[in-house]
Formats: sequence, structure tokens, C-alpha cells
Amino acid sequence: MGVRAAGPDSAAVKAGHREYLFPCVTPYYADPVVVVRGLGLKVWDADGREYLDFFSGILTTAVGHCHPEVVERVQEQLATLGHSSTLYLTEAQVELARRLAEIAPGRLRQSFFTNSGTEAIETAIILACMYTGRTEIIALRYGYSGRSILASNLTAHSAWRPLPTTVPGIKHALSPYPYRCPFRSPCDDTCVDAFANDLEELIVTTTNGKPAAFIAETIQGVGGYIVPPPGYFQRMAEIVHRYGGLFICDEVQAGFGRTGEHWFGIEHWGVEPDIMVMAKGIASGFPVGATITRPEIAAAWTTKTISTFGGNPVSMAAGIATNEVMVRENVPARAAARGKQLRTGLDELGRRYGWIGDVRGMGLMQALEIVEDKQSKTPNPKKAKGLLETAKDEGLLIGLGGLNGHVIRLGPSLLVTEEETADALARMSRACTNVDRS
Repeated sequence: MGVRAAGPDSAAVKAGHREYLFPCVTPYYADPVVVVRGLGLKVWDADGREYLDFFSGILTTAVGHCHPEVVERVQEQLATLGHSSTLYLTEAQVELARRLAEIAPGRLRQSFFTNSGTEAIETAIILACMYTGRTEIIALRYGYSGRSILASNLTAHSAWRPLPTTVPGIKHALSPYPYRCPFRSPCDDTCVDAFANDLEELIVTTTNGKPAAFIAETIQGVGGYIVPPPGYFQRMAEIVHRYGGLFICDEVQAGFGRTGEHWFGIEHWGVEPDIMVMAKGIASGFPVGATITRPEIAAAWTTKTISTFGGNPVSMAAGIATNEVMVRENVPARAAARGKQLRTGLDELGRRYGWIGDVRGMGLMQALEIVEDKQSKTPNPKKAKGLLETAKDEGLLIGLGGLNGHVIRLGPSLLVTEEETADALARMSRACTNVDRS
């Protein structure tokens, strides 16, 4: 137990949360964690308890909490120029855009900055429609795109869709979900033909045959870190291009080295997207969304547009500092190495417990699908929630996902050490043992 932080205690904050915030602003835990301080992979609550953060604000604090280089750069920028809007030029916005162009795949070169992944996706969809002169969009079941009207219509989780369908022209293809593959068990690369047939049939039967774009997360995040079978994205991109549409790649969660070896998840499949969207880990928790594309596509946006806070100097400074740390530390290689260590430990847990149906992920984006038993594969959200709570009791913060809230998600800082990974696995093992006994 650490020293309690100065300021209101956790009970006062929890009471204020209930009184002044929307009820839908729902915290993870039955007894919510009131976080007051963070450093690296550690956070402390208002009562002084220390936690090992292995979810990093939904994969957002990519180089850890309060990285000193990011803090220093933000303080310097805030003392110099805090805001300007996109009506003025700033060196910081140009510099971050240049850095993104250097690490983005293929010919992606020009960026538009917003404040969130939702806004980045909105920008990408509008741009695809402008460039193609078309309006129908194909997304994936189990996909998540954000909380705006358009993004929630692209999302294919009923729990995350607050209204009935309100945006016409959006269709949802089958998710490439190997653990629950509708075609073959175990799923393999032969299933790609079936997924390709589904996409093509969807285009010719539920659209006018002229889609503007196909949008997909390289690893479906909220869906439970769903990794497609080999060859999937090559076929999907070929099909949408054949019908005259664009491929929009969603790297909001999987981007910036998290999947290991490459800067972006789509690079594992050797596919160059037409438009790519990013957010979360781009600026160590500061609000930045980015949409990047080829110059000829970017040029299609000819009407007026503005983002009042998009590309603001403070967030750009955070993004530049984060990128500098990522490049220097070679986070794709680090994520591959620590991801291998994490996966080895999680695989062992999967062999030990019959209620862990699947262990999956790439790099430092790993998941456990919690089920009643391996034979039935019936989702078990109650046990998953129990594991979330029990891990918290062990001082380990992790995440939930999946259509039924039955998938445990892990995504620590990309600077996580070998010792911290071993510590997290030991805490997970104790949590699993306690849940198994309950």
C-alpha cells in the first residue's frame, strides 16, 4: 500500500461521478479505481494503492504514463503557443505529418488531424465518398468505429449502437473471426475464399455494385482482438478495388508498432491501404486523430472544412515527442520480443484452464477468450468479469472486450520491460487460480 494522494479521497470522487456525470460514463469495476497519478507502467489510486497498468488507457499511453520527454515537450509548447486552429500554420503540425509519412506504408503521405479515432474515421469515410463519387460503405461485423452517428452505424456491436440504424448505405460483411469461423474449424487460409465470396456477394446483392469503400480494423479491438487468417486482407483489398472502391485501414488500436515487427498492423499482410486512420497511441494520451492518404485522394476534398482543435500545437508536440521515443526505442521490435514473452505465458494459462477457449493476438495486443468450456465455446462474460476484478485485486489493470464482454484484453505500454511482463503474468496466473476456485 502506497501513500494516499493529496486531494479528495476516492469516496468523494465516486460520489461526484454519480452526481455530475452521465450514467452511461460507466467505469470498469464494481468498486471503481480513482486514478490520480501515473509513471511508466504504474498508476496509483486516490487511496495510495499501486497498480501495474496492462491496458494503458485502451492502448493509448503507448510509451507509458507521463514519459519525461513527452511531459517536457508539452510544457515547453504550452508555455509558447497553446492553440491556433487549422486556420493558421504551425511547424509542429507539419513536423508530425512529416513523421507519419515517413513510417506509413506505401504512398500514404498527406494527413488531416482531428481529436479522436471517431473523427479520423468520419474524415476517411467522407473523403472516400468524395474521391469515388459514391456513398455505400462496407464494414465488418464485430467491428467498432466510435461513438458518432456515422461511427456507431459502422459499428457492429448492438451494445455500442445507441440508436436504430440511421445512416443508409452501410453494409456489414462477415468478420474473419477464426475462433468462431462459420466455414471451418479450425479456421485456416482456405477460409479466405469463403470470406471473399461473402464480400463479393454482399456487394452484388446488397449494394448498387459500386461501393465507395471497405473499412476494417487490422485487428478488431472491441471485438476481442480478432486476428484474421493469412491472406485475408490481400483478397478483400483486391475485391473492393475491382469494384472501384477504396480500402480504408483502421489502425486506431493496432498502429504504432503494437503488433510487433512493423509500424502498422496492415504491413503484416503486405497490403497498402488507400486511406489509413490512427489515434490512441499516437500522442501518449493527448487528443489526436489522424487520417493519412495519397495526395491524389486528399485532393478530392475541395469544399471548406476546419477542425478547431485538430492539430493543436500542444497535442502535436506530444505526438512528435512520442514518435521520437518510439523511433529511438524501435518499438516494433520491442513489441515483438515482449509480445512473444507475454504470449508464451498466456498460452500456458490457456492449457491450464478449460474456460480459456482461445489465446490470440499479435505483439503487445493479446487476448484470452473466456468460455464455459472448450467444447461448447459458449461465451462466459461472468467469469471474464470475475477475472477482471480478481486481476485488479492482484494490482493488475487489464481490459474487457468481445461481443458478450467475455474477452480479456491486454495491451501494455510498448516500453514494457521483461521484468514487468513477467510480473504481470505472475499476477494473471494468481488471478486465474482464484477465479478457478470461486
